[in-house]
Amino acid sequence: MTIPRTWPGAVTAALLAMAPTGVSAAAPAVVGGATLTPISIEALPGFPGQDVAAALDAFRRVCVAPAPALPQPAGIAGDAAALAEACAAAKGDVPDAAAFFRDRFDAFRIDRAGAGQTGFLTGYFEPELVGSLDPGPDFPTPVLARPDDLVSLGPGETRPGLDPSLRAARATADGFGPYPDRAAIEDGALGAQARPILWLRDAVDLLLLQVQGSGRVRLPDGRAVRVLYDGRNGRPYTAVAKLIVQEGHLPLEGLTLARWTGWLRDHPDIAKRLIRANASYIFFRLAPIEDPALGPPGAANAPLSPGRSLAVDASLWRYGLPFWLAGPLPGAAPGEAGRLVIAADTGSAIVGPARGDLFVGTGAQAGIVAGNLRDAIGFVVLLPKAMPGGSAR
Repeated sequence: MTIPRTWPGAVTAALLAMAPTGVSAAAPAVVGGATLTPISIEALPGFPGQDVAAALDAFRRVCVAPAPALPQPAGIAGDAAALAEACAAAKGDVPDAAAFFRDRFDAFRIDRAGAGQTGFLTGYFEPELVGSLDPGPDFPTPVLARPDDLVSLGPGETRPGLDPSLRAARATADGFGPYPDRAAIEDGALGAQARPILWLRDAVDLLLLQVQGSGRVRLPDGRAVRVLYDGRNGRPYTAVAKLIVQEGHLPLEGLTLARWTGWLRDHPDIAKRLIRANASYIFFRLAPIEDPALGPPGAANAPLSPGRSLAVDASLWRYGLPFWLAGPLPGAAPGEAGRLVIAADTGSAIVGPARGDLFVGTGAQAGIVAGNLRDAIGFVVLLPKAMPGGSAR
C-alpha cells in the first residue's frame, strides 16, 4: 500500500483563492454533510487533464446505458433533467470535449466538515481467474447464481419486520426475513436455491471475485467468460485483509493483494474462519466479453472505462456526474494535476460525499495498481447546468 498523500499545497491554495462562478439551478448547498463550494471551472489547476475525450466517451456510455437495476433515491445531487440535456448534447458531434464539460457543467469543491478538502480514493479492478463450467478436483468451489427468493433493496428501501440495516430480504410464504449470511450459505442454507454457474479453484478466488464484484474466467478449452454481479445477501461487508492485519498474521506495511491472498492459501484453516467472518455474499451471472478493452458493467449499467469510471456513494450522487480528482493518479504523466472521471458504479464500502473507488482495468497488473491506490485526494463535482431554453429547473 502507498502512504496516503495530502492534496498538494499549491492546488489547495489555488482553489481557496477561486471566486465562485455561476451556480447550477439545482445545486444543493450540502451533500452528505459536506459543503459544496462553487468554484471557477476555468481555474481548476490542470483541468481538464489529459485525454479528455476518454472522459467524454465514459460519460456517453453512462448516458445510453439502461436504467440501473436498483433505482437511485429521489433528491440526490445532480439535476436529472439538466443531466439529460447534457447527455443529448453529447450524442452529436462534439469538436472540443474540454469545452463541452466547461460549458455544460459548474464545478463545486467538496469540503467535508472537520476534514476540509481532502477525500479518500481507492482502486478496484476486474480479476482474471481460471475456472470450469463443471466441478472437478481442480475446480471444487461453486460460483452461485442469484436465488429466486432474494429481494434486493434500494437505498432507503425496507421491508416490514426486517432490520433496516439489511440491504436484502428473503421472500417466504410468511413474508420477508433476513437473508442467510456467508457461513450459513456455505453450510447449505439455500438448499435447492443454490445453483452453481461456474466452478473456481478455491475459496480465495471466490472471495476475490466477490470483493471486486465481477471478473473474467478462463475455461479449460481456452474460452473466456465474464462473471457479473447479480445481487448480494445484504449483510454487512467485512474486509478479510483487515482481519488478517488485526489478528497479527501480516503487517499493514507492504500488504498487497498477492501477499494476503497467498497467505490465505498457505493457511487454509484460518482462512476459512476469516472468510466466513465476512457475512456479505455475492451472487453472479455469466455474460460474453463484448469489448475486451472495457470492464464489466457498473451499477449504472454502463461498461466501465479503465481510469475513467468512478464508484461513488449512490445514495448521494447521480450516476453520470463528472468528478475532477485533484491530485496525482495511477499512470499520471509528469506534471498531471488531476483527472476527469465519471460516476458509473457504487459499492458497499463507498460511503460519503468525498469517497471514491476508481476502476483501473483488468488483470494482474491492474490488481497491483488497485491494491496500491489508497490516497487522500481532492474531490470536485461537476453539476449540470440548466441551459437556456432547456426544460431543467
